[in-house]
Amino acid sequence: MQLQMNVRSADGIQLVECKGRLMFGEESASFRDILRALLTETKQVVLTMDQIEYMDSGGLGTLVALCQTAHAQGAVVKLAALPAPIKDMLRVTNLLAFFDVYDSEQAAVRSFAVQPSIPRVRTPK
Repeated sequence: MQLQMNVRSADGIQLVECKGRLMFGEESASFRDILRALLTETKQVVLTMDQIEYMDSGGLGTLVALCQTAHAQGAVVKLAALPAPIKDMLRVTNLLAFFDVYDSEQAAVRSFAVQPSIPRVRTPK
């Protein structure tokens, strides 16, 4: 299934529900373009990924680059509801600690109340 994204707002936080496959090519380019545009409007984004069926290295690279871009702009991107295979991919590549990861979209949204817009500084190993 081609990548689909549904964007909505709650309390000034952009919530992006991702569904389908995040892969090198059209999907990752669309993902990057939409999220870059969002980052011009907000400093707080939650990516809900429980409906991502597959992510390849190109999709992972796009996700890493997006989070680095957000950090450079003083924004925060948090990941929510990662499917087990994607969480395992992040763990195996030592990138799990690079991202702010939450079990649910609600937990990610609540975390902004604790640390509203302090981006975590991390460098992939």
